[in-house]
Amino acid sequence: MRLSVLDQAPITTGNTAAGALKKAEELAVLADELGYHRMWMAEHHGTGAFASSAPEVITAHLAAKTNNLRIGTGGVMMMHYSPLKLAEVFKTLSAFSPGRIDFGVGRAPGGDNHSMYALSEGRQPMLNNMYEKLETALQLINDEVPEDSLYNRTIATPSNIVLPEAWLLGSSGNSAVQAGRKGVGYSFAQFFQGGMTPAILDAYRKNFQPSAFMDKPEINVTYLVTVAETKEEAEFEALPQDIARLSLMKGQIYQTLTPEAAQDYPLTEMDRMMIQENRKIHLVGAAKDVATILQEEQAHYGFDEVMICSIPHSQEKRLNVYRLLAKELM
Repeated sequence: MRLSVLDQAPITTGNTAAGALKKAEELAVLADELGYHRMWMAEHHGTGAFASSAPEVITAHLAAKTNNLRIGTGGVMMMHYSPLKLAEVFKTLSAFSPGRIDFGVGRAPGGDNHSMYALSEGRQPMLNNMYEKLETALQLINDEVPEDSLYNRTIATPSNIVLPEAWLLGSSGNSAVQAGRKGVGYSFAQFFQGGMTPAILDAYRKNFQPSAFMDKPEINVTYLVTVAETKEEAEFEALPQDIARLSLMKGQIYQTLTPEAAQDYPLTEMDRMMIQENRKIHLVGAAKDVATILQEEQAHYGFDEVMICSIPHSQEKRLNVYRLLAKELM
């Protein structure tokens, strides 16, 4: 099974944002050594829980620290940036690391309304032109002249570089058809709210048109995973992330607790029921058991690649998740 990494540079309790970014680097180096296929950085704004606010900058750093791992964004949030700027950033990244850069984009804001308006300098964000913006960015990356008159009198430099892979992220299936028509990869965020169905992935495949960026349909699926040597240890390490998800559902974003603090966290009976419900999108257990689930999911849905997002409080425990899964699945 092809395995990859999605990281958000989580700032866990008692740790710093700078430390979270350094830990992302440590994870990239390990993933490279273990033979993971790619690592993407998410984009989050206006939060003290994640340090990955500039994934394209982190991409440049991680690409310089690794040798074979593909590096990219999962994803850069298109609404905040001009297609020209997107094209120039990723062409520059690809010029430095040819054949290893992924241009992964999403349509969400990556933050709350305050962040969204601050990033647009107070202007009303353009929320209904995401697919057109992606099309223009792809044309500029490929040294084509866009149809949009705003962008067809300039070029995106550097020119004549090795093209990055292009991917469109989705969490509800709305992007599947568009990803196929544009000839880019489709990345489904199963860890976000679940909802993946064979019909969604089939819609992508049926609408796929080969492009300069991808000659055949490619699908990866991201899972939130906590594994350990035993189920009991995995459960202990997973509870802080269960509580973080519960808080998010209540409109609050907190730093991940230590597993010891999580044991003392006050949970109502309803909270515990919600945590069990959320376990549908948070795979927890001994590495061998979770590996079996992932293999069964791949057989059922037919996707090409699994991306692992894992957020234990301890960096060593987090790194070990990736070691254990590599041992079982690669």
